Amino acid sequence: MRKALVYFLVPLILIGCVRFTKEVKVPERPLILLQGKDIPSFEDDLDRESLRAAISRSMEFFRRLPEDRLFEYGGDHYSTGHLINSMKTFLYLLDEAEDMEELTDMIREQFNVYQSVGLDGRGTVLYTGYYEPILEGSITPNEKYRWPLYKRPDDLMEIDLELFSRKFEGEKIVARYDGSRVVPYFSREEIDSHGVLFGRELELAWLKDPIDVFFLHIQGSGQVLLEDGTHLRVNYSACNGRPYRSIGSLLIDRGIISKEEMNISRLREYLRDNPSQREEILNYNESYVFFRVVEQGPLGNIEVPLTPGRSVATDSRMFPKGALVYVCGEKPIADDSGTIIAWIPFSRFVLNQDTGGAIKGPGRVDLFWGKGESAGIPAGYMKNEGRLYFLVEK
Repeated sequence: MRKALVYFLVPLILIGCVRFTKEVKVPERPLILLQGKDIPSFEDDLDRESLRAAISRSMEFFRRLPEDRLFEYGGDHYSTGHLINSMKTFLYLLDEAEDMEELTDMIREQFNVYQSVGLDGRGTVLYTGYYEPILEGSITPNEKYRWPLYKRPDDLMEIDLELFSRKFEGEKIVARYDGSRVVPYFSREEIDSHGVLFGRELELAWLKDPIDVFFLHIQGSGQVLLEDGTHLRVNYSACNGRPYRSIGSLLIDRGIISKEEMNISRLREYLRDNPSQREEILNYNESYVFFRVVEQGPLGNIEVPLTPGRSVATDSRMFPKGALVYVCGEKPIADDSGTIIAWIPFSRFVLNQDTGGAIKGPGRVDLFWGKGESAGIPAGYMKNEGRLYFLVEK
């Protein structure tokens, strides 16, 4: 999913409108091959087993593709078969290296390392976080659970514009046919306020809070805790193609909440304390996500389960899917009450297994934290700069 993927929480709330009012163009070279001393020294702050698990899931993705499919790294191209062997070599180095210093030497000798040009052309990358929420719900509506999660409607079409002209290479639109012409798909206001999908048997589940539904759309995946104690896992299926607009930025622009004060808790508090304004505020974001039920997950855009701390979402137009990546930046530390008490450096190997509507350009990365509130709190506060590197065997 991330596809949408998207509490993108505080970062999304604060800067979402900047990212979505303009289309971010793909630079000619999103990645630059590094040489010698420019290659970083590698450190990893997580356990090796989670890394091996994430790598195996990327290899599962690669094995579904033709061996000669090409992936671009900074103008260089590598086949699927080469990337599978690259992953195997990296796993071998993990087992052979006695420490991170020796692993760094091995990587420098056997791997090409590419750095993202970042937000500024100098490698600066903005890191945010996302997670899988767990929300109470029901399969059938009742007085408590009245707000639906919809599956993908049959009349939603994704149209590849490149089929009509080469000048639209890589461009797609989401639309529907109204009987005489192709038109944009229904907006959030049309779906939630006017009920245009009501009665079409599209409901997968029902939640008790429209605010939870809204943020689940942004998140893109989650678990619904049903009344009998079982869980229904829902994952991104499609979106309506309408532009994303940040409701946090809207309240900041209106002078209702200051930029310094804005966070997810404050935003939720305002929406709950001002029910008469809630519908208008939520409808400001026209983007709408449709879900599907999955057995495993959450699934990224390469259709493999995400690994907490080891999966990232990037702009799929710019970076190779499934790739081995090295990230470094700062992460928040929360106490038992959910208060952020410190920010500490982090660096680790991760896999590029997802994308998102909010993740545009060579300078945006979203780190998957896991499931539940313990993951949601640090994910929601993460908004720090760092560096981003892609690794592939020479």
